[in-house]
Amino acid sequence: MSKFWSQVVRELEPYVPGEQPQIDGLIKLNTNESPYPPSPNVINLITHDAIDRLRLYPDPNSKKLKSTIASYYDVTTDQVFVGNGSDEVLALAFMAFFQQSRPLLFPDISYSFYPVYCKLFGIEFNTVPLRDDYTINFSDYSAENGGIIFPNPNAPTAIGKSLTDIETLLQKNTESVVIVDEAYIDFGGETAIALVDKYPNLLVVQTLSKSRALAGLRVGLAIGQKDLIDALDRVKNSFNSYPLDRLAEAAAIVSFEDDAYFKEGRDKIIATREWTTKELEKLGFKVLPSQANFVFAQPLGKDAAKIAEYLREHKILVRYFNKPRINQFLRITIGTDEQMQAMVSVLKNL
Repeated sequence: MSKFWSQVVRELEPYVPGEQPQIDGLIKLNTNESPYPPSPNVINLITHDAIDRLRLYPDPNSKKLKSTIASYYDVTTDQVFVGNGSDEVLALAFMAFFQQSRPLLFPDISYSFYPVYCKLFGIEFNTVPLRDDYTINFSDYSAENGGIIFPNPNAPTAIGKSLTDIETLLQKNTESVVIVDEAYIDFGGETAIALVDKYPNLLVVQTLSKSRALAGLRVGLAIGQKDLIDALDRVKNSFNSYPLDRLAEAAAIVSFEDDAYFKEGRDKIIATREWTTKELEKLGFKVLPSQANFVFAQPLGKDAAKIAEYLREHKILVRYFNKPRINQFLRITIGTDEQMQAMVSVLKNL
């Protein structure tokens, strides 16, 4: 540790992202990226004029993108917030809503950035254990709190909650903000955006990194009532007035406009996920019901860490979490049909 570090930095345990190795011929199934490229219309954005304009600051309010998102989800533009990836949107939301005397609640098995943000921003938190079947039970969230956040579907389990269950939670938890983190909602869930007009404490966060194949451009969004969006804007404008660059905003707009391409890619991933689930079950894996672009699979009778290492030896990378309750599971991103067939063939040899 450096003597120049602040006490906050000394105490941090940073979030560890999925490995991004530079290995030729690798089948990369560890970071839930899309196996397909973004809309082919994105290529039309890279013009000489667009490149020339990179010398100019982008629109600090991303008005065109907000208008596109508002139209897509049938909300108003003042209900939309955009940021540099959903991780930044979440970080700003933690500062805007959760820095208070009561603890934040979130699942004990969930997105591991949540406790990192809490420690970074000095937020007290309590984790709520998942049930034995790895599902979230909202009746366990009745304690007094300064906010609730959970992914839907959850990560890394891939299990989703119904809109009815989420509305029941909102009806009971009216005095603090509830954030639904919908990074994987497009792969089988039902977005909670439909509830925003009804519940002033609901904020829905999404990303364009997964289903819209723009992980490399970093675009995230939040939708909620104007009061919540205004709070996010106050924090954003005190931190980074220009979170989205010109190309990222333009590509995001194209992604929403090319809805047919988006749906085609999403449907292919869902079909491949169902095939992969059946093949893993034939090989003796327990696979949790997935509504995401990945599966959470337990190799019954075999050590998950050793299987992850075996796959790596065959240039197939999956995610292994050496954490309590889930250290015998593998999180496997859904790739192309050919990539998943290759993985299954390697597992059959094992």
